[in-house]
Amino acid sequence: MSVFNQKEIRSLGDFFTPLSSRTDNSVYFYRINGCNDEILDFIGKYYSSARQNGVVLEGKIPNPDNKNLSYYNEMMGTAFRNDKTFISQSLKKWLPRMNSYQNDAVSGAIYDTLSGLQKKGKNENMLKNAYIKFMCWLYYKFERIVTRLGNDEVPKILYEAEPGSYDLMLLRILSGAGCDIVLLQYNGDGTYLGLDPDSEFSREYRTADMKVFPREFSLRSMRDKLAEQENMQKIYGPLPSILNCTNAWIKGKGMDDLKTPITSRGNDPKLYYNCFIRINGVEDRINYLNELYQFQFDQKNSGRRLVIVDEQIPQPTFEEIGKINKRNYTRLDQLVRDMDTNISYPQNPELQKVMSKAFTDVMLELSQEKDSNMNRLTNKAVYLICWLKRYIPKLFQGWNMPDVSLFIYMGGCRNENEASFLKLLARLPVDVLILIPDKNKKGMLEDKLLYEITYNESLNVTRYPQEAASLRIGTVAYHAEKELDKVMYEDSGLYRNQQYGRADPIVLTTTYEEVDIYWREELKYRPNFKVSNDVVTIPVLFSKACGVKNRDVENYWIGVKRLFTSDTIVFDHFPIIPSGAPNPMKQESGIFFKNGRLQKEAIKRSALYRYGVLREEAQEHILDKLQVLINERFIRGTFENGTEYTIVATVLNLDKTIVRLIQKFDFTRVNPKVICLSLDEQSMSLEDTIFITFLSLVGFDVAVFVPTGYQTIERYFNPGKEPFVEHQIGEYMYDLKVPNFSRVSDKPVTKKTWREKFFKRGN
Repeated sequence: MSVFNQKEIRSLGDFFTPLSSRTDNSVYFYRINGCNDEILDFIGKYYSSARQNGVVLEGKIPNPDNKNLSYYNEMMGTAFRNDKTFISQSLKKWLPRMNSYQNDAVSGAIYDTLSGLQKKGKNENMLKNAYIKFMCWLYYKFERIVTRLGNDEVPKILYEAEPGSYDLMLLRILSGAGCDIVLLQYNGDGTYLGLDPDSEFSREYRTADMKVFPREFSLRSMRDKLAEQENMQKIYGPLPSILNCTNAWIKGKGMDDLKTPITSRGNDPKLYYNCFIRINGVEDRINYLNELYQFQFDQKNSGRRLVIVDEQIPQPTFEEIGKINKRNYTRLDQLVRDMDTNISYPQNPELQKVMSKAFTDVMLELSQEKDSNMNRLTNKAVYLICWLKRYIPKLFQGWNMPDVSLFIYMGGCRNENEASFLKLLARLPVDVLILIPDKNKKGMLEDKLLYEITYNESLNVTRYPQEAASLRIGTVAYHAEKELDKVMYEDSGLYRNQQYGRADPIVLTTTYEEVDIYWREELKYRPNFKVSNDVVTIPVLFSKACGVKNRDVENYWIGVKRLFTSDTIVFDHFPIIPSGAPNPMKQESGIFFKNGRLQKEAIKRSALYRYGVLREEAQEHILDKLQVLINERFIRGTFENGTEYTIVATVLNLDKTIVRLIQKFDFTRVNPKVICLSLDEQSMSLEDTIFITFLSLVGFDVAVFVPTGYQTIERYFNPGKEPFVEHQIGEYMYDLKVPNFSRVSDKPVTKKTWREKFFKRGN
């Protein structure tokens, strides 16, 4: 008879009860066919226990191979009797490390199982084969477990598979000998019940909220997760004894919450109580700036440490970056641990631990992004640490628990690095306040800790009022005018000057006659003009006119002149920009364009950058369309032979006249124009092709007149990517000369037919 009795559990925690605290030598044998959070936690704990004091089987128990059987026959011979004494004597020889108690438990369980097979009609030879299989399995797979039977810590078996009949018999033997067993069955109970329809050998664990196992779940995935958790613990190192309580205590009153005295926010000595708030729009436009000024004035006078940043956090300087110790990394844990050594605050070791934990939290979150890699993560870590080291003296000089400093950012986050840094600050003893008075300019930051408030009104404010002399308080009349402005220009079809800062040009496909019709027309009246989410879709013309209509050269030039406007640039020959022409931007184009992306900040920091005087919207428009020009691969050789660097250098070295036209360009009105006259065999250079295509992408109308019909503008376009519309307007003519347009008539000349001339002569 078995020494141990299989019993029912009251909860999964019973599996971890010592044997001395169980009644009737109880052991547990359960199968689990579904999961919930409690079961997954149990499996993790049981898995760890089985690894330390038992056996984990990922899949069925493999049958003994020829080597196993040969060794058994060599050691034990071929004798067999279904007799407990025989089995006990055999085990003493086969598994000599078992004590008498363990021997008795195992031999009794084997005898019970073989006797059950005998009662079902199995012959002597079948019993012998089963016996030898059990003996080999005990020796090769379970020797470490049978020598622990009867200990107060009950041995554990975790079996991940649908067992075969002999597997199940062996598990029943080990259960009867004193093991706890858990079967994980991801496909349900069907196969098992085919072997044990009455659940004699084991019990099914059931609970109300069980669901099927996730498809990706396995012991291997769980093991990987546990290893990852252990690795994460190594990454964090010593944890601080104090933690942040962010926003949990606030009343949702925005700046009033920030005014709450630190000692009134909470009283847990292990917590510092801080805010992380973004306020979009303004509640009262008339008093907004005055309230901001008074708020920071009061905070400074209270002795609170305060940092205010306007529009953007200044980029780390070369000197700041040079002080960061870093290497090349291949693993996240290596990167985080090594970069964390740059965070030092010996004045308060506990605060240093808080900083290290916050840095690690943010870096682990960044590592989960789709486009993360070690190079990008290293660069982000450098930014975080540079900024942290820059602001530590201002935010934490003389810091003591439970002090909370204040960091105000006026204008929202412009990029991912700034968003990550504010996340880091919000996990430190710092109130972080983000103000975006123009509610239409939402920043990039998203965070589960962030509390957001949105008001209906907007103000165009870019700098925080820190001095009374800098205050500009709008009068009631001023704001009334702004309100009227809003009514007139929002969704009315009317547009104020420079109302929009972003535009996406599209090339209109027209007839040649329509070029003349639309050329002088304001963009807002052209087909397909629209405004959506403050982005203007502007229809532009990009035409190549081949030939001369009716061979009428005089009217041909009159038609060209008719397209001249005050904002029209005329080029009367190719090349416009000769290949190899001096260009100072070439030397830094490799810095300006990396990994397929334009490095906007590096461009704007460069001493060679000449567009910094332009409106911010104009600069962004230029750089955005430069990226589009590269991405769309209009130009032959882009991403093949380095042409993208020529594109960058050419666009960043535009003539002053062109740049001024872009600066004044209003996306809802008449756009600037370029006319090119190609009268001979000379073709556009590569730089010309880049230049003209870029102007079209920016929003210029472009008309190229080619009376010869030659392919003088196609050479450097990728086949099928030519952005212009070609018009065949007449017979090809050669050797035409550019006229003096000041002497060309403004009106078409009507030519008399030969009949009219003949009959007039006869009168």
